[in-house]
Amino acid sequence: MAEPDFQHLRIFLAVAEARSFRAAALNLGLSPSAVSQAMRRLEQEIGVTLLARSTRSVALTAAGQQLLTQAEPALRSLRQSYADLSQLGGEIKGCLRLSVPRSAARLVLAPLVARFLAAHPAVEVELHTQDVMVDIVALGFDAGVRFAERLPLDMVAIPLGGAQRFIVVGAPALLARTLVPAHPRDLLQAPCVRQRFASGAMFRWEFECGAEQLTLDVSGPLLVDDQSVALAAALEGAGFAYVYECAAREHLLAGRLIQVLVDWCPAGTGFSLYYPGRSQAGPALRAFIAMLKAQATV
Repeated sequence: MAEPDFQHLRIFLAVAEARSFRAAALNLGLSPSAVSQAMRRLEQEIGVTLLARSTRSVALTAAGQQLLTQAEPALRSLRQSYADLSQLGGEIKGCLRLSVPRSAARLVLAPLVARFLAAHPAVEVELHTQDVMVDIVALGFDAGVRFAERLPLDMVAIPLGGAQRFIVVGAPALLARTLVPAHPRDLLQAPCVRQRFASGAMFRWEFECGAEQLTLDVSGPLLVDDQSVALAAALEGAGFAYVYECAAREHLLAGRLIQVLVDWCPAGTGFSLYYPGRSQAGPALRAFIAMLKAQATV
């Protein structure tokens, strides 16, 4: 077997992550044909089929899954070795790849990353917005962001952005034409903007007041898969929406939205940055963690 072509392996990892030649090409800054040709050459070099292709999707064969499992940690270690050597000159360099939910990217990560890049201009940050839980080690991410209660037990976690609170909001025009809910169950008879996770599961609305806790499957004519769309729909009076308080704050202050069921919406858990504790963090991740810890003490 010929010596491995590390560029081909890098492209393979991108295809394995995206399950798409076109998406991998976009992420790598290559043409789809270049990605496809690289995969054919890699399969010819190894002598086995790594990818099962169809007109609509790309899947890993058993051999492809084995290569992904074995090659990703090796390439990750090689990238870290290069990054560590680059720090001998005193400037932090390298790439920081993060897997984050779309909501966390908008509300928490965007301002943090902007400050981080201003402090470390030689670092490149990749934010992959993925609402589904992924194996950050297998897919080559340095770290991920999720709600604290959803983190894998073998990960090191750092609180990020403080506690998050979900609230119920509606436009003044909506409240003028429908019953203002006094209890969460009143929402079952009101128009609501429902949300579905990327996994296909419905987003259930959770409430708590004293010792009473409720989880509701609300109803309504509009179903979306992104909270920013739910917020926009609520602003237009399409229904009540269950959104992050920080996302709705400016609209509440301006009177474009009105919060209901205030006593039933306590602060919940917050996001956490997590990374594998069994492997050494690269210099870019170490610098990002140091910034988060410094910010927490201010």
